[in-house]
Amino acid sequence: MMEFSLNENQLMITDMIQDFAAKEIIPYQKEWDESQEFPVPLFKKLGALGLMGVLVPEKYQGSGFTYTEYVTVISEISKFDGSIGLSVAAHNSLCTGHILQFGNEQQKQQWLPKLATGEFIGAWGLTEPNTGSDAGNMKTVAEKEGPDWVINGSKNFITHGNSGDIAVVIARTGEPGDSHGMTAFVVEKGTPGFTGGRKENKLGMRASETSEMIFDNCRLPDTNRLGEVGSGFIQSLKVLDGGRISIAALSIGIGKASLEASIQYSRERHQFNQPIANFQGISFKLAQMATELEAASLLTFRAAELKCKNQSVSKESAMAKYYASEVAVKLSNEAVQIFGGYGYTKDYPVEKYYRDAKLCTIGEGTSEIQKIVIAREILN
Repeated sequence: MMEFSLNENQLMITDMIQDFAAKEIIPYQKEWDESQEFPVPLFKKLGALGLMGVLVPEKYQGSGFTYTEYVTVISEISKFDGSIGLSVAAHNSLCTGHILQFGNEQQKQQWLPKLATGEFIGAWGLTEPNTGSDAGNMKTVAEKEGPDWVINGSKNFITHGNSGDIAVVIARTGEPGDSHGMTAFVVEKGTPGFTGGRKENKLGMRASETSEMIFDNCRLPDTNRLGEVGSGFIQSLKVLDGGRISIAALSIGIGKASLEASIQYSRERHQFNQPIANFQGISFKLAQMATELEAASLLTFRAAELKCKNQSVSKESAMAKYYASEVAVKLSNEAVQIFGGYGYTKDYPVEKYYRDAKLCTIGEGTSEIQKIVIAREILN
């Protein structure tokens, strides 16, 4: 049975993030957005709060929480700034999550404590310039040379591609298109042949760094290989199951912010001698926004609950990610409409919600890819 009330941990997390955001996020979010600054010091502070290792067991200096608490973390942070929520999600569920799921004990002890405390910021490299949704045909290659592996190629649209201290990278070790022809590796910043590339100039999520990673004869010891040779793509699909819950949670946060701002504004804004909330055209918008946000939350927490129980979540995480991301776009669009001309200016936050929300329908699998996953699951 699903539990609909927040547990003690979730209530504690909510209060902690609200206090933190008031001091450390809200005063700077406009500056970060306009300058596209990735605020590294902020993530060190988030690490001190245990929010960079939410799912990591305490023995590796993590918080040891479940996916239920993790959804609360991402949605609450994203309510204050989607960019920060996105970076916290990518660090936790992709890079850290991959090592947590598929690393051996030595690898976990070596890297998880640094990631969980925020000493290291993590990146995850799957996407390439010509292989977005078609990741099976990636061009980045890892070849065995004696005891080492040598990686050549590039990745793009990588969160923390420049600033990350460590990256989990998927490279081809077999034939193109072979789902058993890719392998995962851990690459630390400073490794010869591994550099960051061009930083993207983005519509939204501008305080979350997105850039290239370039590999030019990047040599790694075999001890940096995660799991069996050829298992990298299968690992990635499992990591993305969790990552999609992250994006659903991110979407819920932006949706909540859009709804709350709309409710407040509709009470304060007067036209024809009354608050615009009194007009059915506005109140019906708010009613639909609240209902769709609630539905998105239920889908997301259902997927998180199944993840906590180690059950298959491919269908549920795809449904949550697909629906919640589309709802975030819809709610932020409605928020701009409710604010009218003011919603189109940077004096109010809803224009940022509008710009940030769109990424949720694209990152970690587009809405179209989610439909493919859902259809495959229900038809098999």
